[in-house]
Amino acid sequence: MRNRVSSLIVLVGLLTLPIVAWGQTPAAAGAKIGVINFQGAIGNTAEGKKSVLELQKKYEPRTRDLQQQQQEIQNLQDQLQKQAATLSDDEQRRLARELEDKQKRFKRGQEDYQADIQAEQQEIVQRLGQKMFRLVTDYGQQNGFALIMEGYPQVLVYFAPIDVTEEMIKRYDAAYPVASAAPATGTSSAPPAAKPAAPAPKPSTAAKPADKPKP
Repeated sequence: MRNRVSSLIVLVGLLTLPIVAWGQTPAAAGAKIGVINFQGAIGNTAEGKKSVLELQKKYEPRTRDLQQQQQEIQNLQDQLQKQAATLSDDEQRRLARELEDKQKRFKRGQEDYQADIQAEQQEIVQRLGQKMFRLVTDYGQQNGFALIMEGYPQVLVYFAPIDVTEEMIKRYDAAYPVASAAPATGTSSAPPAAKPAAPAPKPSTAAKPADKPKP
């Protein structure tokens, strides 16, 4: 539960950004072919890590609120199950209505949370991805690459490219330095699980993958 937002941007649950960059002479014999983990490269830049921390901090209050709502739902479910034999019919109906209202409120809040955070993730991916794409293109042209492509996972029977992921992380950080990237605290919170633990209606938490940035 506590790692949901982190895995989200590492951008990481967030992104699959295929990239193909050609050098000036793609047909040259013996030309180099490069491969990059574009998602990992973006997520491991100083700016990418800082963006994760900032997003976590911004959504922390809403995360705690949803977690509290989920706990209240669980408590009511437990009460109805454990005290079913001793509660009056009127009290059971009252608690059932209260439980239903809380579940509806939780579902609406979670859907709004997912939509808002996904929109911000998409903005981060677009912003960082466009800058990384330009750097990869320049790097390929300057270093004689015929092709640099997103290569994870690789599907060819035989493919031995030169992995430029680490080099591009260094170049990104040099080209777009971050003033002060706060260190990860290891205590970041994340959105509560999509499904309540008890047999109540389980809202869907599937998040639409972020859009691919265009070169």
